[in-house]
Amino acid sequence: MACTNCSTGSTKDGTPRGCKNNGTCGTDSCNKLTVFDWLSNMSLPGGQEPFNCVEVRFKNGRKEFYRNAEKLTLSIGDIVATDASPGHDVGIVTLTGELVKIQMKKKNVDPDGEVGKIYRKATQKDIDIWIEARDREEPMKVRAREIAISLNLEMKISDIEFQGDASKATFYYTANDRVDFRQLIKDFAKEFNTRIEMKQVGFRQEAARLGGVGSCGRELCCSTWLTDFRSVNTSAARYQQLSLNPQKLAGQCGKLKCCLNYELDTYLDALKDFPETETKLYTEKGDAVCQKLDIFKGLMWFAYTNDFAHWHVLQVEQVKEIIAINKQKKKIAALEEFAIEAPEEAVENNFQNVVGQDSLTRFDRPKKKKRPSKKRKPNNSNPNPNPNSNSSKEKNAPKK
Repeated sequence: MACTNCSTGSTKDGTPRGCKNNGTCGTDSCNKLTVFDWLSNMSLPGGQEPFNCVEVRFKNGRKEFYRNAEKLTLSIGDIVATDASPGHDVGIVTLTGELVKIQMKKKNVDPDGEVGKIYRKATQKDIDIWIEARDREEPMKVRAREIAISLNLEMKISDIEFQGDASKATFYYTANDRVDFRQLIKDFAKEFNTRIEMKQVGFRQEAARLGGVGSCGRELCCSTWLTDFRSVNTSAARYQQLSLNPQKLAGQCGKLKCCLNYELDTYLDALKDFPETETKLYTEKGDAVCQKLDIFKGLMWFAYTNDFAHWHVLQVEQVKEIIAINKQKKKIAALEEFAIEAPEEAVENNFQNVVGQDSLTRFDRPKKKKRPSKKRKPNNSNPNPNPNSNSSKEKNAPKK
């Protein structure tokens, strides 16, 4: 959980300073794959017992379902000790009640089948051991990467998760090919003196575990609410008229962004009214092929095969009309008869500096050198300083 290493800081007992263990601080992974309990303020019908399974969350959004066989009074946010192999694990309850049954069906888990059980509410000793184990994970990951590099293994250790009783450590790694890590496990067990388990995850699962902020400015969908990773093809970008720039289309996992599929169905429905882009228009002036289309405005751009520099704008209805004429083995005179002249918006270059900002080229202008000001010195050679004297009157008298 993020409560022990929250970016807002945590106290010695592991309680975060930001959200006060409410699980909604939003600064780390407290809000990963959260579920809103909209049945929390509703009581069960008389005589019906509450569902005896709860949802427990562990580090980085890993969730499991456990049966409350001891009929403990559990609520969201309680720290519990759960069944593990071997020993026990420590997690936080994230969901209780009838919604757990719906979540289990969503994850293809039989509500009446065999699931782990909850031993007890975590004691202070369990929490102390759990926090100490979590503090060992980060320096342990650095050392594990150094050992993997020394063995020349083409793999990346992305995360380490300790079990609640600190008896086992799970190493999550990504690799393009199969990795022989038999010697690696021996070195890890000798170095860290604990039980080692290696688990390979995909690149998208790695991004979901680590989390982050996408190019849209929000947290990654895979780490907050997205659970099923559907395949994304470059055709999704082509249908949406996006430039095939891998730097913009790829997410933090290095694969195509999952959000390319969000609006794909809407674009496919809109493209049903458009002719196929491979369709040619036959005219007496020459054959024309489609160069571009605008789904929102219902426009298509065509260019002659012998003159690709000049494009002609046509509406979808006009293109269908020309195709119907071509099916009758007839040709139109030219595209110019059907073309629409797109009005060019005149750009007025009347920028006014209403904000009061300085010019961007103010540093390019050469600075004017200030000339030193010459102050007139008083004339001390005049023996008569009185301005009303006769000599001053004679100087200021007009000439005859």
